[in-house]
Amino acid sequence: MRILAIDPGSKRIGLAISDPTGTIANPLMVLNHTARLLDAAAVAELAKTNKAGLIVVGQSLDDNGRPNFEGRRAGRFVEALKTKTDLPVVFWDESFTTQEARAARIAMGVSRKNRLGHLDSVAATVLLQSYLDANPQK
Repeated sequence: MRILAIDPGSKRIGLAISDPTGTIANPLMVLNHTARLLDAAAVAELAKTNKAGLIVVGQSLDDNGRPNFEGRRAGRFVEALKTKTDLPVVFWDESFTTQEARAARIAMGVSRKNRLGHLDSVAATVLLQSYLDANPQK
């Protein structure tokens, strides 16, 4: 089963998709944020187009494990998304995904000049791979 991951942000939404076996995460694309319902409709359509069976949404948590400001924003996005799709949607802790994405680009030898771009789809890929590693598909 393919799994679609979302790294929601206030300006951009990073997306990643798993392979059909649900083992390997790959960057998909970045959507520019327009409005919550429009973003949710676009994500639902991408999930359908890519034959995803599950959507994983990154949620930021505070030190006590509760959603922080960005995490609550992700929660509102999920509520909008649920009006656009019947697919199951789960939250996954997205703490440090952007830092890990940055480190991954450095490890891959991407030059400093080329690392200046957006990390949103790479962060979504890190998020999804973390989910896949913790929840192996049967």
